[in-house]
Amino acid sequence: MYPPPSDQFLATLVESHTPVTVVQLHRADGTVVELEHTAGSVTVDRSQAVRRTASVTVPDTSLIPRTPDEQLAIYGARLRIERGIRHGDGHVEMVPAFWGRLDSADGDPDYGPVEIRASGLEAVVADDKFVTAYSTRGGTSAVTAITGLIQGAIPGAVVTNYATDQVIGVRTWDAEGDRWAAAVECATAIGAELYADADGQFVIAELPDMLTAPISWTVDAGERGALVSASRGYSRDGMYNYVLASGENAEEDSPPVSAYAADEDPTSPTYIYGAFGRVPTFYSSATLTTTNLAQAAANKLLRDSLKPNATADLSSVPNPCLEPGDILRVTYGSGDRDLLQVESFSLDLVGGDFTVQCIGGREDS
Repeated sequence: MYPPPSDQFLATLVESHTPVTVVQLHRADGTVVELEHTAGSVTVDRSQAVRRTASVTVPDTSLIPRTPDEQLAIYGARLRIERGIRHGDGHVEMVPAFWGRLDSADGDPDYGPVEIRASGLEAVVADDKFVTAYSTRGGTSAVTAITGLIQGAIPGAVVTNYATDQVIGVRTWDAEGDRWAAAVECATAIGAELYADADGQFVIAELPDMLTAPISWTVDAGERGALVSASRGYSRDGMYNYVLASGENAEEDSPPVSAYAADEDPTSPTYIYGAFGRVPTFYSSATLTTTNLAQAAANKLLRDSLKPNATADLSSVPNPCLEPGDILRVTYGSGDRDLLQVESFSLDLVGGDFTVQCIGGREDS
């Protein structure tokens, strides 16, 4: 979870308050324009290569570029969105919700409105395909390789690592290859995921473990609770309970390695020897040159897919501090409690619903 700006921020979300949203256009010429907006949303989804996307509706038709100078100012522009609250005493607290690349601006040139769409900075890296073969040769650690790949597309980009770094196998990608996919492959080798956060910084981190991670937010039903409504369901789509990760690196002439991760908990609904059945998946990368690396990749990929036997969609009061991977303690009107992990959500910029898609469904005693 993004650190709340004060101790009272989360408590105020469930009380009477005025939501505040600020949308800024950072033009390529260095000027910053605050945009009046009538609608919009920020969508955050950890299952997508580009984790954050945004759409904003504005009445200002001058945002549609007509001349070459206007095009130069817009092409390469960035969009910044902040969401927060105005307290009863008038002071405002804000947290970042989006920082990314302006993708498009279109609408009626005379009357508007103008629809703006933007993507997180992963899209900038992904678009910068390799024009020649690219190699990590030189005993490079995963974090060094990731940083080089990202900063090759965005000079000066900030890359923050929270995972355990390791030296990975030499990997060469062909011309026309996807630079972002290459960076993600290096992160997978150390059991981590890679994404651009709401501040536009790149983060390397392991997905929090539901069994050990702290509770990020408590969502209660009732008059003073954040829970508006909830639905529960079950689906085995995209689930597997056995991962075999392997690597063989011809450039280093290293021997093949492999490791597996499986759901071997007899109490789990996806227990590999239980009624769910064995559902394997396979992963191979030249970056995996040791058994430890192969094991880290297998463990990461199993965590990505091994969703317990329930999913949950929550409609709650908007919380702009949430991040995918956060652990929620949800108390329903019946008094039953669940621990859930945030998978995705959409934050409306002018009000409306705040629906959080979760995975998990582990009963909380």
